Amino acid sequence: MSQQLTLTPQLQQAIRLLQLSTQDMHQEVARMLDENPMLELADETTPGAFSTDASFLAPRGSTATGEAEPNRTDDRGADDFGGEPADWNTGGMAHSADDEDATYPEQAAEQASLREYLHSQLSTSSLDTKDRKVVGLLVDALDENGYLAQDLNELAGLLPAELDITLDDLETALVQLQHLDQPGIGARNLGECLALQLKALPEDTPQRDLAIRLVSDHLDMLAAHDFARIKKLLHCSDDALRAAQHLITGLNPKPGSEFDQSVADYVVPDVVVEKHKGKWCARLNAEAMPRLRVNQIYANILQQRGDKNSSQLATQLQEAKWLIRNLQQRFETILRVAQAIVERQGNFFEHGAIGMRPLVLREIADELELHESTVSRSTTQKFMLTPRGIYEFKHFFGSGLSTGNGGICSSTAIRELIRQLVSAEDRHKPLTDNRMSEILAQQGIVVARRTIAKYREALHILPVNLRKSL
Repeated sequence: MSQQLTLTPQLQQAIRLLQLSTQDMHQEVARMLDENPMLELADETTPGAFSTDASFLAPRGSTATGEAEPNRTDDRGADDFGGEPADWNTGGMAHSADDEDATYPEQAAEQASLREYLHSQLSTSSLDTKDRKVVGLLVDALDENGYLAQDLNELAGLLPAELDITLDDLETALVQLQHLDQPGIGARNLGECLALQLKALPEDTPQRDLAIRLVSDHLDMLAAHDFARIKKLLHCSDDALRAAQHLITGLNPKPGSEFDQSVADYVVPDVVVEKHKGKWCARLNAEAMPRLRVNQIYANILQQRGDKNSSQLATQLQEAKWLIRNLQQRFETILRVAQAIVERQGNFFEHGAIGMRPLVLREIADELELHESTVSRSTTQKFMLTPRGIYEFKHFFGSGLSTGNGGICSSTAIRELIRQLVSAEDRHKPLTDNRMSEILAQQGIVVARRTIAKYREALHILPVNLRKSL
């Protein structure tokens, strides 16, 4: 004889719902609403089983009022999800399909693409028909950043002979393209792109000519901050070079990116963190919770009919119950995990990233008597809205390093310390990785130089030689 765990359809659905993001979960609910007539959206006046009060935060085995909690399935492993639904409603804010007063977000106006913008300029230009067509060919050959990556000789060889377009025609068209009302478009490399933008500035702009020489002939040395060699080659002063560098850093290296039509991804937080009576608490975000209920009309029909033809309705009724119960379990688990995180990372909400403490999934799992995999699912693609911004649950987990006094400092806090050191450093004498390691050691945090370098690169902070200014 042996024991084994069977993943029932209800359990499989519960696990899948927990690991889904809020957006994916709503898509799953919408699919179930379309497929199951026993399931429907409830209006806002329908009392729901979900609540954001302290009953979710009560100790295991008791309710917020101190009364004994009804028997429930053990909270370990796959049994984190189970049991029959005690109520057929989930809480939250949702509009019914027939709600005429429901408001919907306005659609943003569609922005013209780079090619559409340039073709519209060509249509109103004074160029003749042939020149306009040749410039149009080059417009279609631009990449998303506005660069002409294809060589003109290669492009001329690909064109059909009957078009009668020579290399000279393409070179002339390129000049015309580069003088359209978008400086930097049509460049073949970064230096040419920056030079085109500088040439579009007024001629009396201070150090404009020096900046053009820099981007045209000495861009690599400028990128390497080799200021001594640049001053020797161009015979310029520190002030002149500083002014030219300021002009260059104000340019756009990707002029075509202004027409990028990618839509920003908006995150709907699952929980909201607020401070009440001096204590940080998490509550569920009602906007993230669908309000569902069983269709009572179909449920009554099923109850009145006892023949075999109602077996399909009975199955759909059970599936509706499962979904509602599993959604309840999903949000309850997310809230319990969120509150456990908030209780341990109180210093983060008070002082920022420098107050982050080391935290691992096992610590939350042991506290809540959940399986570690359940905590992992509850923290993946789940977000909390805090006074310091929106963070994924995973943001609050991280390893730690030993300190001189026997304590532990989280890697997130060390990254913040490195960021603060770099932001306060002397730009003429920036801190080396070794020097930052020494400064942290003086504060009781022992971090190797190579670890400083790894964290600095993760923060996208340049090496010391590239942070040096004139």
